[in-house]
Amino acid sequence: MAAKKAAKKKTIEKAETAGVADAPPIEMVKLKVDGVEVEVPKMSRDWEGNLRPTTMLEACQIAGREVPHYCYHKNLPVAGNCRMCLVEFGMPMMGPDRKPVLNEDGSVKVAPMRLPYDPSLPRGAIACATPIAPGMEIYPGSDATRQMREGVLESLLINHPLDCPICDQAGECKLQEYSIEHGQAESRFVEPKVHKPKAQEIGPRILLDAERCVLCTRCVRFTRDIAGDDALGIVNRGSYNTIATFPGQPFDNNYTLNTVDLCPVGALTSKDFRFQMRVWFLKETKSICTSCGTGCNILVGSREEKIRRFEPRENDAVNATWMCDSGRLNYKWIHREDRLTRVTGKRFTERNQLGAWPLALKEISEILRDAEKGSVAIIGSARLTNEELYLLKKLADRTGALTDSVANLGEGDDFLVSDDKNPNSNGCRLTKFCNTELGIHTTKIAEGIRANKIKTLLVFGEDVTKAGISTDLLDQLTHLIVSDVLPNDTTQRADYLLPGCAVVEKRGSMINVKGRLQKFMKAVEAPGDARAEWEILREIVREVEGRVGFETIEGLFNQMAGEVVPFDGLEWASIGDTGVEVEI
Repeated sequence: MAAKKAAKKKTIEKAETAGVADAPPIEMVKLKVDGVEVEVPKMSRDWEGNLRPTTMLEACQIAGREVPHYCYHKNLPVAGNCRMCLVEFGMPMMGPDRKPVLNEDGSVKVAPMRLPYDPSLPRGAIACATPIAPGMEIYPGSDATRQMREGVLESLLINHPLDCPICDQAGECKLQEYSIEHGQAESRFVEPKVHKPKAQEIGPRILLDAERCVLCTRCVRFTRDIAGDDALGIVNRGSYNTIATFPGQPFDNNYTLNTVDLCPVGALTSKDFRFQMRVWFLKETKSICTSCGTGCNILVGSREEKIRRFEPRENDAVNATWMCDSGRLNYKWIHREDRLTRVTGKRFTERNQLGAWPLALKEISEILRDAEKGSVAIIGSARLTNEELYLLKKLADRTGALTDSVANLGEGDDFLVSDDKNPNSNGCRLTKFCNTELGIHTTKIAEGIRANKIKTLLVFGEDVTKAGISTDLLDQLTHLIVSDVLPNDTTQRADYLLPGCAVVEKRGSMINVKGRLQKFMKAVEAPGDARAEWEILREIVREVEGRVGFETIEGLFNQMAGEVVPFDGLEWASIGDTGVEVEI
């Protein structure tokens, strides 16, 4: 098991090992793809990050030519069992003296490879597993290649149910796409199809429709070689082959839903998303998972301002193409009926709600502006963005406030799940909101309240009653100003309650446990009067400092980058979709 865990960690770290400074340069090889000469690296990195010969499929991808495939996945061991990537190819001819045979123009003569028992038929190669060679010619667009693909597709469709309109995978199915692009218009199969079990519950989050399975074994290889849980295999023989779990053992680990992403057809489906929404109706937004400090890159699928699913987004420096089940399903709280949506509080319940925000922000700004030095404390969550923590730090500097964040630790694993359950602990440190470790000043804040030295407490995104500040101490404060998304014991005692946003409802940036700065986009609108915390803090800082600043998240980030040393030289536009490394 330890060896498997070490192997799967390489899939996440391969981007780092690929750029080792003392590694020798990789030799380039010239070959032709559909008659166009291309230069490709002789060696590539496999799913474990180890160097191995570049394959035909990879060469075609570099040349911009699609080679359809089912079983191949760049982050899985090669199986070569679906045969969909069969291509015609040719090799340089060698004479009896073992020297290349030349054409009249001096170029090397290339002979298409043929079957030894029938030289009139092309000899296909599985592009996902066949290494390239200098002078090779690959013909992914030839008539012979097309005929091989048609034959493979016809074989795959012999027992496959043709029920695309009711299949949950419709719109994302490679069998559906390839059948249109590379298949035949009509089937020649007239015999009864083999029927297999449908809608089997093989785990708490996964359903299997065995009739739709094309036996690509992606799910088998992922669970065995990446997740380290050898839970799936193939049983029976011939046309009765099917994916199965061990008898009496459900398919249940924290990475099972990755097999749904990997499945190229509708065989494995998520019970959470199954028949909930047609995928072509979804809006996809690039974001990051905030369930722990890893910061897996994700795509947020939404429709009509409602989150429908999270899916992993490729980033070899963070999560490759995977994410854990717990993070993937951690979105339903966003639409809870008890979301905080109104500006409320003990001193503010009778206000006209239409003017609640400007009134509340004005009064809060006056409280902070007039506060005595040392009479204010701020607790900001490490689930806030860099920009929001930067603004809280500005308020702390202006008021002389004692600051802290709540450490949130839990159980991690050796793959993607971090034991730091805060997604932005490093952001707290680098913005200097927390100068050292999280949670070390909370006791001092509690003592300051008890001694009546701290009279105003700002809490953004935490329930401090669970962090050592009791409800009795909160009641002792002159002013308790709270911003949060869901109700808790702290929000119930707030003098000013400012409804905030979930990550998918705003834009910003965070730094994961490895020091990667990543930004995320807004997927849906926040409910009611909820606002992004950086917008709330922008108005308060503007009123307290008495000067006009930035108006956009881009401007805020760029201002922060000019003042916070680890971000020096960065701009919002330079972060990109997969982030950049910063020194932590």
